[in-house]
Amino acid sequence: MKLQINETSYEVDAEADTPLLWVIRDDLGLTGTKYGCGLAQCGACTVLVDGVAVRSCVTPIEGVAGRAITTIEAIETDEVGKRLVQAWISHQVPQCGYCQSGQVMAAAALLKQTPHPSDEQIAAAMINLCRCGTYNAINAAVHEAATAVTTPDSAVGRGAEQTWTPTHSGAAVATSALALAGNDVFHRQPQSVRANDEESGV
Repeated sequence: MKLQINETSYEVDAEADTPLLWVIRDDLGLTGTKYGCGLAQCGACTVLVDGVAVRSCVTPIEGVAGRAITTIEAIETDEVGKRLVQAWISHQVPQCGYCQSGQVMAAAALLKQTPHPSDEQIAAAMINLCRCGTYNAINAAVHEAATAVTTPDSAVGRGAEQTWTPTHSGAAVATSALALAGNDVFHRQPQSVRANDEESGV
């Protein structure tokens, strides 16, 4: 089966009902997308499919074949993603960091659909769980990233470009979306989960 992930075409040897998360992590080695609950409840596994946030742990690959899939590894390939990453750094959003790749992907989907969201719209869209309770920082970071998003009907005029100014001071923080995505210390890989289930007879 052929999958289009981060603008690269992959031929995947997997069953049609295999969850997309399994393929992303185990087969392709894109470990920025996390396994959290396996039930589409926590949002740690969020990726974009045609720009829409989906929970990859329950999304069969047959349902996304031929569609544009984006993972956290490619979030900085457009301006929305770049500004989100910088806003996350500016507001020092991550604590343990485990859920943050999913949070950033959910925020990207929101800003692509609603470039200047209200607090209510952010709360409605950003429903991924964070056990560290970084919700206020996430809200602030989304607002900051949104101030830089240019839309045809923006307040500064049609086609005009707004200027984004970081709120943090001091030396530039040497990090990127891969830094948010790459720490896999606490990750329980889907492959390991399957192996454990087989051993226990689940």
